[in-house]
Amino acid sequence: MVLAASCAALLLATGCSFGEPEPDPAGEPPNLPTPSAPASPGGAGQQAVATVLAKGLRVPWAIAFLPDGGALVTERDSGRILQVGPESGPDGLRVRVVQTISDVAAAGEGGLLGIAVSPGYAKDRTVFVYYTAEQDNRVARLQLGGQSTPILTGIPKANVHNGGGLGFGPDGQLYVSTGDAGERPNAQDTKSLGGKILRITADGKPAPGNPYPGSPVWSLGHRNVQGFAWDDAKRMYAVEFGQNTWDEINQITKGGNYGWPEVEGRAGDKRYTDPITQWATSDASCSGLAATDRLLVTGCLRGKRLWVMELTDTGTLLGQPSELLTNRYGRLRAVAAAPDGSLWVSTSNHDGRGDPAADDDRLLRVVFAGGDGGRS
Repeated sequence: MVLAASCAALLLATGCSFGEPEPDPAGEPPNLPTPSAPASPGGAGQQAVATVLAKGLRVPWAIAFLPDGGALVTERDSGRILQVGPESGPDGLRVRVVQTISDVAAAGEGGLLGIAVSPGYAKDRTVFVYYTAEQDNRVARLQLGGQSTPILTGIPKANVHNGGGLGFGPDGQLYVSTGDAGERPNAQDTKSLGGKILRITADGKPAPGNPYPGSPVWSLGHRNVQGFAWDDAKRMYAVEFGQNTWDEINQITKGGNYGWPEVEGRAGDKRYTDPITQWATSDASCSGLAATDRLLVTGCLRGKRLWVMELTDTGTLLGQPSELLTNRYGRLRAVAAAPDGSLWVSTSNHDGRGDPAADDDRLLRVVFAGGDGGRS
């Protein structure tokens, strides 16, 4: 079974030896601390094993990996960029502040949100961030320790629905997900940057080949997209907050219209693209999204779980999604595929809607195993 094989590969990628990480002269990822939670059963016999990599964070919103295997993590409310690892610390991986974005105006769901590492980071040392400023949401470029330079401004901001996703696609262009900022007409207005997925160059200009000439808009009709990812076939997927009924996973295509505010969830209306799956908002309200092998994994806030989906060769769902880690760590936000094949997941219990534990917020490392322990 493809799912079992994918999960087995993830399990093997973690190794079997745990303990204090030690440098590897061959450049391999270090061993990581002992799992902090036992296997968590999910649908179709899946299990997840979680390890706490870091704790005591405040609303870690997005994760982007560096060439050395460490990661950059944004904190929404503080405006800080943290570097986590690859070195170890007394309680997991070493965490240090490497940048504070001074003009972040954090309020409600706004603040320092998405982060992306340049595909040419080894040479240009460049990082991109999405954040809420005094007048708008914007994208900026910087080198760690240096001054940030806005490259795209004028994205609508509000107390809610600020979007915030940021990532380089397989085509080398920078994708940006935005929310409707509480103004529903934004989502269908091609002249507004709200309620869209945008596609821009590293200089912030509309990328060549966009569906609307001279516009950064790639897709429209979105209420609030925070997470997106690409599978091995270079298909793009995004997770979307619904209003009161359905949260969605959509396959994103050039010029696609995803229906908001006319449609929430599947509608069967040929003018709009239906999601590949949907959940009741009480079970989902998902933020981050990662793709690894043939799996999509999303982290859910209100649902307090991971949803795991297997894709077919054509990009549709194979079987039903499985839920993992339900109610174990509270609200889950960022999900990122690490270079070693594991997933890094952040909790979001300090975001004003959670019930923080003493160690919150935490950064988790998650690996999957099938019901047979990953031997198939």
